[in-house]
Amino acid sequence: MSGNVPLTVLVTTRNEELNLERTLQSVHGFADQILVIDSESTDRTQEIARQWADEVHNLPYEHGRIIPWIFQWGLEHLPIRNEWILILEADQAVTPALRAEIAALLARPEIRENGFYLRRRQIFRGKPLRFGGYGGKHLMKLFRRGHGALDPVEQDTRVYIQGPVGRLRAPLEEHNRKEDSILFYLEKHLRYADAFAREEVERRRGLPWRITPRLFGAPDERVLWLKTLWYRMPLYVRPFLYFIYRYFVLLGILDGKNGLIFHFLQAFWFRFVVDVRLDELQQRQDP
Repeated sequence: MSGNVPLTVLVTTRNEELNLERTLQSVHGFADQILVIDSESTDRTQEIARQWADEVHNLPYEHGRIIPWIFQWGLEHLPIRNEWILILEADQAVTPALRAEIAALLARPEIRENGFYLRRRQIFRGKPLRFGGYGGKHLMKLFRRGHGALDPVEQDTRVYIQGPVGRLRAPLEEHNRKEDSILFYLEKHLRYADAFAREEVERRRGLPWRITPRLFGAPDERVLWLKTLWYRMPLYVRPFLYFIYRYFVLLGILDGKNGLIFHFLQAFWFRFVVDVRLDELQQRQDP
């Protein structure tokens, strides 16, 4: 299963039979090592993983509900044999152009950077989202072993890098085919709403971020700065502001019906439910 690029790919899964084969095919025969961490899937996920990965490791579900925690566990416990690591969630696939760019990068005799942001191409209900801030979002996915770590408390998957970082041009494609079903989308984001609300409670109590939020810093520093600003906004108002910003200011409206569905659900399902849940949690804490 090994490829000729000195790269270890780390993939997390739980009931991902609709997505996983595409993800693993995109790195099979390319990366030197493919490791899958599965959290007690009950569908064909493990069967598919064994066809394409070098190793499949089982992690009890109750200990791996937060994806960053799972990736950090993998970095600390799995037999990673390469200096460079690419982390993927089960709905993310490496495009041919990105494979070529990574191969050229790792073939260089010297690499100054310790990590590289990849440009995400978001697919929703079978169509790419080109506007609304989703056409060129960058994610830290490729990094040097020993120089990147995740925050096991944070709900978002974010790798924090020690040292200089860079960006690659070719896209990483993200398409969760399970979300093509509106019922799955609603159920998933209902669970996420509770998790994000609970994290926000802890952040408001003083739980620190792993890095210092900065408006004019690296992409992740800027995202955390915006999150701290978001936390200061009034509940039930901020979902409306979010929708206006994404749909009108960042031109999500240009993605047509698909853009309307996506941004409406993000604002008035996911983020509005977060506010309702957060309000409940805060009221329980009041004397």
